Amino acid sequence: MITLLSFILTIGILVTIHEYGHFQVARWCGVKVLRFSIGFGKPLWQKTFGKDKTEFVLAAIPLGGFVKMLDERELKAEQEANPEESQIQYSEADLTRAFNRQSVWKRIAIVLAGPFANLLLAIVLYWILFMLGVTGVRPIIGAVAENSPASQASLKSGEIIQKIAGEQVKSWQDARWILLEQSLESKSVEIEAINNNNELIQHTLSFESVDNDAEIDVLKKLGIEMLKPMISAVIGEILPNSAAEKAGFLSDDKILQIDNVAMTDWEQVVNTIKDNPNKKLQFEIERAQKILHISATPEAIKENKKTIGRMGAGVKLNKDDLNKVLIELHYSPIASLQKAVYTTWDTSIFTLKMLGKMVTGKVSLNGISGPVTIATYAGQSVHLGIKTFIGFLALVSISIGVLNLLPIPVLDGGHLMYYIAEIFKGSPVSEQIMLTGQKIGFGLLGLLMTIAIFNDFNRLIAG
Repeated sequence: MITLLSFILTIGILVTIHEYGHFQVARWCGVKVLRFSIGFGKPLWQKTFGKDKTEFVLAAIPLGGFVKMLDERELKAEQEANPEESQIQYSEADLTRAFNRQSVWKRIAIVLAGPFANLLLAIVLYWILFMLGVTGVRPIIGAVAENSPASQASLKSGEIIQKIAGEQVKSWQDARWILLEQSLESKSVEIEAINNNNELIQHTLSFESVDNDAEIDVLKKLGIEMLKPMISAVIGEILPNSAAEKAGFLSDDKILQIDNVAMTDWEQVVNTIKDNPNKKLQFEIERAQKILHISATPEAIKENKKTIGRMGAGVKLNKDDLNKVLIELHYSPIASLQKAVYTTWDTSIFTLKMLGKMVTGKVSLNGISGPVTIATYAGQSVHLGIKTFIGFLALVSISIGVLNLLPIPVLDGGHLMYYIAEIFKGSPVSEQIMLTGQKIGFGLLGLLMTIAIFNDFNRLIAG
C-alpha cells in the first residue's frame, strides 16, 4: 500500500508540475484554456474556475495528464466526428485566443513550458536537499578485486580518492557519478588518491574491459569497493514471520558462531546466510551475557537470477562505527542553488548521452525502466526518509523533462520539431504530415513502453 501510494504521489506531483507549466505559459500568452486534467479516464472530481471557466479535473487513472486549449483544428475534428451533436459555439474574440492562431514563438514557449517546469522542479528539489545536508560515504577505497581494472591501475585498499578527471571528489556518490560519466566518454581516466603514508598518488584507470550493462554498478565493473566499517554481528530489527523470528532470535542477540565458524562481523554473517538457502544452520549467540544455541533455516529467495538465503534480521548499527565512513555535506543557500543547477544540467546531459548510446546499441536497453520499477523505488525512497524521496523525485522529474524534449511526434519535443520546421518553411506543417508523424510517434512510444514493461517484469521474475 505504501508503494502504491508513493507511486501515485510521485506521478501526481510530477504530472501536475509538468501540466501547470503548459497551463501557466498558455495563459501568459493569452490562449484560452478549456481543461486542466490530472489523470485520464472517468473524472473523480471536477470544478470550473476563472473568467475563462477552465475545467479542472482529477481523473481515475493517475498515469499522466493534459491541458486542453482552444484550438480550431480540434473543433473541426470534433464537428466532423459528431456532426449531429450540438457543439459549443465560440465568439470571434475567443477564437483569436485559439492556440493555432498564436505566433510560432508563443506556441514554442507553451510547448517547452512543460519539460522546463520539470527541470525547474528538479533544481528546486536539489536546492532544498543540499541546504538540508546530504549524507555521503567518504571516498575511501575498501577491497580491490584481483585482476580487475582497479588492481591493474594499482589502486590500493585504504587510499582516499581526491580527484577523478580533475574533478573534486567528496564522497563515493561523487566518485560513482564521475566514473559513470567518464566510462561513456573516455577509454581511461586519471585518479588522484592519498595513500596510507599520506602521499599523493596518480592512477590511470582503464575502461577498455568494461561492458555497457546499465544495470551493474560501474564500481563493481571496475573492481572497486568502498571501505565498509567493521560492524558487530548484533541483531537489530527482526521482520515479522521471518525465519529469524520463527527460530526465536531477539533484538540485541550477538552472533558468535555459525556451524562452529567464528563470526567476526555482520558482513560475514550475511554472506554465510546467503550461501546457505534452505539449509539448517547452528547458531551460537550471546544473549544477556549467556551463551545460547539456536537452529535456523534461511529462507530461499531469488536475487539477480541466483538463489540466496535470507533470515529477515537487520543489523544493530553503532553510530561510532558509521561516523568513521560517513560524512555530512552542507551547503549555503547560494552554493546549494549553484550545485542544484549543475546537478540538474549534468544529469540531463548524461540522460541524453545514455539514450543516444542505447539507440546506437552501445549501451544495453536493460536500463530502461517502467511504472513497476518507478513504483518500487518510490516506495523504497519513502521508507528511507524525506531526503531520499526528494532526491528520487528530482531524478524522475529530470527524466520526464528530458524524455518530453525528444523529437518524437506526440511528445512536446515532436511539436517543437514541427514549429522549428514552420519557422524555416514559412508556413505550418501540413495536417497529413502531422497525422503521419503522430502514428510514428505512438509506434515509437509503444515500443519504448513495451521494452520498459518487459524490463520491469524481468526484474520481478529474476528478483
